[in-house]
Amino acid sequence: MNTLEKQDIKLVALDMDGTLLNKAGEISEENRRAIKEAENQGIFVVLSTGRSYATCSDFAKSMELQSYLITVNGSEIYDNQGKLVERNIVDSDSIQWMWELSQKHGTHFWAISCDNIYRAEMPEKIHDSQWLKFGFDTGDDSIRKIIMDELVSKGNFEISNSSPTNIEVNAMGVNKAKAIKLVCSLLDITMDNVMAVGDSLNDLAMISEAKVGVAMGNAQEIVKEKADWVTATNEEDGVAMAIRKWALSN
Repeated sequence: MNTLEKQDIKLVALDMDGTLLNKAGEISEENRRAIKEAENQGIFVVLSTGRSYATCSDFAKSMELQSYLITVNGSEIYDNQGKLVERNIVDSDSIQWMWELSQKHGTHFWAISCDNIYRAEMPEKIHDSQWLKFGFDTGDDSIRKIIMDELVSKGNFEISNSSPTNIEVNAMGVNKAKAIKLVCSLLDITMDNVMAVGDSLNDLAMISEAKVGVAMGNAQEIVKEKADWVTATNEEDGVAMAIRKWALSN
């Protein structure tokens, strides 16, 4: 457990689904207030999400965030003007192989390219696109383990999840913590100035490496075990509670 002074925190990194957003996919007024208070005290607030830019940028705009945006688990970083800062690609051969693996085992899937999100079907010419992430989703634990073992045996993927039933696959070495480190370097701060809040395996790296790692009350158990502190759930304004406890100077 870290013992910190609140003013040590200069950047708050927030996961979205299961963390900042409630079950209705909305940001509560209490969370919005706490985020605005943090910004008013000069603290950077960064969304750090598995979502693509297209599906998270409106949330950042609605809160008038004045910082960077970490998307697709760190595959892309954007500045506050929507300009791309960094991009990490998954090669198309791997995407083709993962799609075929999902078809073989009958799982739901989604794939994020640099310009689209595919859920029901893949484009005819997979190799004509640049890819950022592939995801599997199945309620069958045995099938999920088979797929996980196949992915691990390849040895060239960053593997996580955003819910207990799915698997998210990025390029090796790509995760939210690495992206936050780059953002910190651009802002001239360090991970010792960061509080990170999340609920799933794709949040584990940033929670482990931030000075204050916070797990949501609804987080997966392994995330709670690695965190420095567990806040309330995403239905109970857990983000606001964490910001007020660790970041704001009263």
